[in-house]
Amino acid sequence: MKIVSLFSGCGGLDLGLIRAGHEVIWANDIDEDSVATYTKNFGSHAILSPIEDVFLTSIPDCDVVIGGFPCQGFSQANLLRFEEDERNRLYLEFLRIVKDKQPAYFLAENVRGILSLADGKAIEKIENDFSSAGYRVQKQLFNVADYGVPQNRWRVIISGTRKDLPEEANYFYPSATHINPKKQKGTNLKPWISIGEALNGIPEPDESHDLFNHICSKYKVTNRNFTGHRKTDPDKPSPTILARGNGKGGVCAIQHPKNHRRMSIREQALIQTFPINFEFIGSMNSCYRQVGNAVPVLFAEYLGKMLANSEKIKEVA
Repeated sequence: MKIVSLFSGCGGLDLGLIRAGHEVIWANDIDEDSVATYTKNFGSHAILSPIEDVFLTSIPDCDVVIGGFPCQGFSQANLLRFEEDERNRLYLEFLRIVKDKQPAYFLAENVRGILSLADGKAIEKIENDFSSAGYRVQKQLFNVADYGVPQNRWRVIISGTRKDLPEEANYFYPSATHINPKKQKGTNLKPWISIGEALNGIPEPDESHDLFNHICSKYKVTNRNFTGHRKTDPDKPSPTILARGNGKGGVCAIQHPKNHRRMSIREQALIQTFPINFEFIGSMNSCYRQVGNAVPVLFAEYLGKMLANSEKIKEVA
């Protein structure tokens, strides 16, 4: 299927869908380094521009619209004046483009907190907005570790199927392939993949190697009990790879499984299941942020396979 990608970042979601057999024909992001990374790895179809400055006529028709929009502006207090809040403009742009292009499907990725924002009124508004735009809407919370990603990362996927399509062609979410080893007994699922397994054989950054982006933050390793500073267990999936860290605009990279340093950009990209030859462009902090903001490629590939299944049913129906 032909895909338009909004807020594409460095392209984790896009790469997974491409691996599932789809074609991304147009992408957009506001971050210059992210677009440079995207162009380096995919080609020249990514547009560097605020999405609100993009005319609908310049976005090609497509089968699917994808993207993750921020949700900071969703609150119970401002739902009546929702469209006046500047923080909601990117969500409203996503909605604007879906309304105009009327793709067969859309997929929107978001943080788990969106389910409880404004006591659940925020997600209710989103579902109602897309229903009014002509879609049957579903949502589901996922831990990507359940799909072979060596990382505990909880994300919500909101999906829509255009209402004129038969219900048999609805988008269906992928079933888990992996499970917490403590719960594995009696199932056919594979055990979670640990961070130690994922990084086995990767040399130290100061050793001889030919890896892209294999440099790491010198930010001190401190084993304190809060995000980004906890000791990493090599026998479990990685903690969530972060896009932000110390509250001052910097990035707090997760500790290496040996807990002697922070993980390199390359190592965190491997935890996000980017291929080892995927090259990131920009400063060290920028590359860390691009990796942390991405959808894990392997999880995205499973989402893409389910799109392909829906397309086959749609064509038969």
